[in-house]
Amino acid sequence: MNFDFKSTKEYAVQQDAEDILASYKDRFFFPQHQGKNAIYFCGNSLGLQPKTVESAIQIELNAWRDLAVGGYFGGKHPWLYYHELLTPSLAKIIGANKEEITVSNTLTVNLHLMLLSFYKPTATRYKIIMEAGAFPSDQYAVETTVKQWGLDPADAIIEIEPLAGEKILHTNSIIGTIIEHDTTVALVLLGGMNYYTGQLYDLKKIASAAHQIGAICGFDLAHVVGNIPVSLHDWEIDFAVWCSYKYLNAGPGAVGGIFVHEKWSTNSQTPRLGGWWGNDEKTRFKMEKGFHAKPNASGWNISTTPVFNMIGLKASLEIFDQAGIQQIRNKSIRLTSYLEFLLKELPNLPFEIITPISIDERGAQLSLFFKENGKAIHNKMQENGIIVDYREPGVIRVAPAPLYCSFQDVYQFYSILREHF
Repeated sequence: MNFDFKSTKEYAVQQDAEDILASYKDRFFFPQHQGKNAIYFCGNSLGLQPKTVESAIQIELNAWRDLAVGGYFGGKHPWLYYHELLTPSLAKIIGANKEEITVSNTLTVNLHLMLLSFYKPTATRYKIIMEAGAFPSDQYAVETTVKQWGLDPADAIIEIEPLAGEKILHTNSIIGTIIEHDTTVALVLLGGMNYYTGQLYDLKKIASAAHQIGAICGFDLAHVVGNIPVSLHDWEIDFAVWCSYKYLNAGPGAVGGIFVHEKWSTNSQTPRLGGWWGNDEKTRFKMEKGFHAKPNASGWNISTTPVFNMIGLKASLEIFDQAGIQQIRNKSIRLTSYLEFLLKELPNLPFEIITPISIDERGAQLSLFFKENGKAIHNKMQENGIIVDYREPGVIRVAPAPLYCSFQDVYQFYSILREHF
């Protein structure tokens, strides 16, 4: 895709004037730097607070104050079904039926629940394929899971590494590894996007390859959901998990999400850990023995809906409904490409963009690899009102989230780097 970018402030101003999502910036609170909004390119770690969150919390505080336990069945948003208010919006973002989605727990807790349901090793088919350098929590979850089965992680876990001298994984390498190990693989589990490089994997092709050898395929979509539209149902992904505090702007430690394809979620006999909130509502309040899972993804819910941990997500999803995930993605492609263009205009700053150049293999994040002084350069950015994050070894991750970042933000970022480096 070709863009006629220009490295002038006037160009950035004009792009913002033509941006149909420009007004959404005013719906969020920004950290301040010297009395002005900081340049916030860190939505890949924690999204900004929507301005509607405070009033949304007050609604539920009022329900608790005025109705007490009656809030489960009365009030503006009865708490008994609060999690169901979120699934229609999420369904549009991830390309799923709302019955295939639930919100509950946090990301790694949900990953453990999915591993318990879908990792069923046998004497011959017991290996898990994942990317080398996956987010540590995913590594820990897989390591401890195989140990629970009495297996040696060094034998049971196959890590796909980039080719020598490279930092990203090629789709052919991933599929080749799946085919190579064929009848020994029980599960293929990757991050939908690598947190360090910002590389977006081809979920559809990977899932298809896993299924061709008879394996289950799941993804950690922490850096995908709210960033890039996907089609989990049509791609026949078996399961996926994600957090909601990054691009979904739900707040620190906010509730996580689960997708379970209908071929599994509609079957109440699909193995899982049971809890009261996953039991069918028709029998839940009979208080009887015997777990009867709901015939949808919420059959994986364990405990009472954490309403106050879902309010920020509900407020943010209302913004997503209005903006539209495809419109968000369209702006993101242009905004991140503009960032890439301007970064290449900084020859005195010694870095390499290790995120793929193809827009089909990345989202809002560009990872800048510095062979030297990466942390010091990151600190200098922070001192000048630029909020990005640093990950060892040597990477500064820059992520202009399109809902609240502008072309002028990107240009100002470039101007500060040009002046100080």
